[in-house]
Amino acid sequence: MARQKEEVISMVDTFQEFKELKNIDRSTMISVLEDSFRSVLAKMFETDENFDIIINPDKGDFEIWKNRTVVADNELQNANTQVSLSEARLTVADIEVGEDFSEEVHFEKFGRRAILNLRQTLAAKILELQKDVLYNKYKDLIGRITTAEVYQIWKREIMLVDDDNNELSLPRAEQIATDNFRKKDHVRAVVLRVDNANNNPKIILSRTSPIFLQRLLEQEIPEVADGTIRIVKIVRLPGERAKVAVETSDDRIDPVGACVGVKGGRIHGIVRELRGENLDVIPYTSNPSLFIQRALSPASISQIYVHEDTKTADVYMRPEEVSLAIGKNGANIKLACLLTGYQIDVYREGAGNDIFLDDFSDVIEPWIIQALKGIGLATAKSVLDADPKMVADQADLEDETVEEVVSILQKEFEGSEDEEEPAE
Repeated sequence: MARQKEEVISMVDTFQEFKELKNIDRSTMISVLEDSFRSVLAKMFETDENFDIIINPDKGDFEIWKNRTVVADNELQNANTQVSLSEARLTVADIEVGEDFSEEVHFEKFGRRAILNLRQTLAAKILELQKDVLYNKYKDLIGRITTAEVYQIWKREIMLVDDDNNELSLPRAEQIATDNFRKKDHVRAVVLRVDNANNNPKIILSRTSPIFLQRLLEQEIPEVADGTIRIVKIVRLPGERAKVAVETSDDRIDPVGACVGVKGGRIHGIVRELRGENLDVIPYTSNPSLFIQRALSPASISQIYVHEDTKTADVYMRPEEVSLAIGKNGANIKLACLLTGYQIDVYREGAGNDIFLDDFSDVIEPWIIQALKGIGLATAKSVLDADPKMVADQADLEDETVEEVVSILQKEFEGSEDEEEPAE
């Protein structure tokens, strides 16, 4: 019996420890304990309404009192809610019929099964409470950076744990390609979302989200943190390159210079955190023509024609500038399109008798033409002059597809040369 009493009190002590670890307030803790006791009592006595439960979690102590109405000895119908006059007078000599009779219930006398039932009920309620606390905590942290320790590494995700030993998930798709974490490493990431299917919260982190870069900029650049410089838009190819459009209402501040710092000092740490991801900070303007020119930096543009109705832009530049506009693996022009919201087609100046790819839409699939234009190859000669392997890789086309396109273009120019030869 004494052992059973110790087990019940031990459960209260355990809950007190849980409260200290999880920062659960006193009223919530008492409520969970009381609900657990009432759940067990209701199963045993069909109702818990006539029980008073007094809990003192600071001492690890509790009391249970059962309240019944005194009835005449021959009128007793329900022993759970009524007590006979003769039985009540064994405890209170002057009690009368109709009065309330309270007596302390010693839970340990209900037996080991009741205690085990209480333990299971309490454990289930604690688990549900823990899930609610976890969900509410990280729901409020969505969009903010958190630091956690690598606990387990799998093929599709990394499991991390925070300071409270809560499990967080960093999926492979939300990791930078060159991320290489080991167990016990501390990882910084932004809280992307909190899934809560079947009341089972799962915290998803991200290192590839533009929000992650925005929060890093806010941490490193005071003018961004206090709102003096506003980040208009961020686009990323994680681990490769990112473009950040910024503006300020303070004419005394150069938003780009303030963000970059002297010799890039303010963004060096961010670049290291992002595994060498190059950052282009661009002054925002509502002028689409100027914004596109800035977005294509470091390339210089000779002419630009913006088509507002189709959200496209035709950009002409010297041949030596085209590779700069396209960038490695087409990264620069892809990000410029994403940043400005325009489909940008790059053309070489001095095309001569060159032919635009759009003129081949009757023999080349339009999606193939768009893929080629997406890497800055907008004319027939630009495709023919390019390395086929490079075209296939950057435009994400099959080698056979590129070979077929080259064959079509070559035939066009061969036909043109034949027509120019004098007749014999």
